[in-house]
Amino acid sequence: MDSVRSIEPSIASDLPSKMVFVAGPRQVGKTTLARHALAAAARGMYLSWDNSADRKEIRAARWPAGESLVVLDELHKWRGWKTWLKGEFDKHREHTRFLVTGSARLDVYRRGGDSLQGRYHHYRLHPFSCAEALAPAALPAIAPGKPLTLPDHASPEVLAALLAYGGFPEPFLAGSERTHRRWQKERMERFFREDVRDLDAVRDLSTFEHLADLLPDRVGSPLSLNSLRGDLEVSHRAMTNWMEVLDRLYHVFRVRPFTTPRARVLTKMPKAYLWDSSLVPDPGARFENLVALHLLKLCHTLEDTEGEPVALHYLRDREGREVDFLVTWKRKPWFAVEAKLSATSVAPSLVYFRELLGIPYSFQITRDGTPDFVEKGVHVLSAARFLPALV
Repeated sequence: MDSVRSIEPSIASDLPSKMVFVAGPRQVGKTTLARHALAAAARGMYLSWDNSADRKEIRAARWPAGESLVVLDELHKWRGWKTWLKGEFDKHREHTRFLVTGSARLDVYRRGGDSLQGRYHHYRLHPFSCAEALAPAALPAIAPGKPLTLPDHASPEVLAALLAYGGFPEPFLAGSERTHRRWQKERMERFFREDVRDLDAVRDLSTFEHLADLLPDRVGSPLSLNSLRGDLEVSHRAMTNWMEVLDRLYHVFRVRPFTTPRARVLTKMPKAYLWDSSLVPDPGARFENLVALHLLKLCHTLEDTEGEPVALHYLRDREGREVDFLVTWKRKPWFAVEAKLSATSVAPSLVYFRELLGIPYSFQITRDGTPDFVEKGVHVLSAARFLPALV
């Protein structure tokens, strides 16, 4: 399976007029996406900054003659990449297309003014979702603020595979526990020894690794940096910086509470989730992490391909009522999601927030499957049916 990703058609339509930047976690499938783009081009070339021979070719700026596509991987590791790329694009934009990929958040290198402004579109590539794994050529059409189109049938086998192996292509497609264990070990070793080192922001690597080891057990709960700082015996400044590094390198993403005068927020602390949900040991937290990934992918896809102002939050008030996720559009509630391993009744907190905030659509989804019904305005259904409705 060499699956087409949901953002590929939009990338293809952007390349004739703009540079395209694609960022995402290590081994999420950026090279495969680039190969698809090159296969569709009349001529092209792939160059990686990690390869010494390719670095010479990049600096020499020798591009194919005529209409062509140039893929530049990990270019952000070159300190002067922005100014250089601006010059190359302005000089060759009539016939040379540039696709830039990287395993770090590319906007971290655009501080102090963006010299590339107006010359590129930025995309974030995610691990496989249920929709991509099931029907990559026929992803659901989603209109922000409108009802989701739920499929007629559930797909429990895809959900089970994503829970077991995560959505990164190699272990998911292999479907093997042995392959998954070896892939995960090697990926994390390279993450710490190469990606973190290349960012040049962490001196105490062993303590930094200890932080990464602590995070899977804190998935789904408000994340206290003070608590982590005490466990690791480091300064608040170091802890803040390290969490930002993990965020920039697509290891962690944080979901912040939705604030409104109508809901008295208990805490401003975000919840932390991992881009590789298979790292989370607890079954309930792993399921919640997988749901978070699907919802974040929906938000990023609508933002990156359509420019829609969609965001992911959670809900919690001072009385302890909580809902796992709220997706907003134009800063207003669109739909809420409560994720449970199993359930036969509607969570009271979901009903409460639905009525308080006027949330148009509310879902309670379960890992283990449940009879499909609607109660008090909440649609209760299996995650195996709900998640394929997303991109």
